Amino acid sequence: MRHTETHAGPKGLVVDGLRKRYGAHTAVDGVSFTLPPGGSLAIVGESGSGKTTTVRMLVGLERADGGTVRLDGRDRSARARGRAERLARAREIQMVFQDPYLSLDPRVSVNGCLDEVLRLHTGLDAAARTARVGELLDQVGLGAREAVSLPRGLSGGQRQRVAIARALAVEPRVLVLDEAVAALDVSIQAQILDLLRGIRRRSGIGYLFVTHDLAVVRHVADEVLVLKSGTVLESGPVDRVLDAPEHPYTRLLLNSVPRRGRVPGGAGRTGHGGPGRGPDPRSVP
Repeated sequence: MRHTETHAGPKGLVVDGLRKRYGAHTAVDGVSFTLPPGGSLAIVGESGSGKTTTVRMLVGLERADGGTVRLDGRDRSARARGRAERLARAREIQMVFQDPYLSLDPRVSVNGCLDEVLRLHTGLDAAARTARVGELLDQVGLGAREAVSLPRGLSGGQRQRVAIARALAVEPRVLVLDEAVAALDVSIQAQILDLLRGIRRRSGIGYLFVTHDLAVVRHVADEVLVLKSGTVLESGPVDRVLDAPEHPYTRLLLNSVPRRGRVPGGAGRTGHGGPGRGPDPRSVP
């Protein structure tokens, strides 16, 4: 990893009293949590619970109205001063969105997409960038054929692998995954979750996994935070919260999870990118 500098204050991501209002509506109300280095925290709740607004504030896509966000002791709450600081913050926390097709430029090949990120954020020359692109593709289980493809030529799972590779290119400390498997078929969801577990185990990166689907939480997280109407109702180790929930809302969420025929990752909603197509064998970790 490139990040070796030290800073005063607790390590990891520390969020304290985060607040956000839109007019008369309070979207996030005093959310606090800590993600230790290399940890994995799931933020769960129904649509409108405030979970996506929370993480958008962490990555700088929304401005908080109150509270603090610190990473390894450095305050990220104030507005970044200049382009260099904005890029430095972007490298620290990266985000993978729900729909990989919308987050990828349809005119740019996979190689070009990853090379663009490396040119923006690193001082690598062309040869070094080419080598790094190959490493990233290998890390997410993609090969030479996918490297020269445009997003429309890839399956949904392959596109999400590209989005993950792009986020990993800058060696972030924290990866935010906002419903990152929700738009994929059940079997592809399981593959992506396996991929993410392997990356975390090898790299020590921290995960914030945003989901409405408690069926995936036990497979991706150490800790879980339950949000409703922008407020934290319950938090703690995954096994404790899921096996012995204290709040009625958490029990309600758990009761809504199907008990039989369930593959970790939730119900699939989109296919593999074309009728009758299965996943490319090279996309399986």
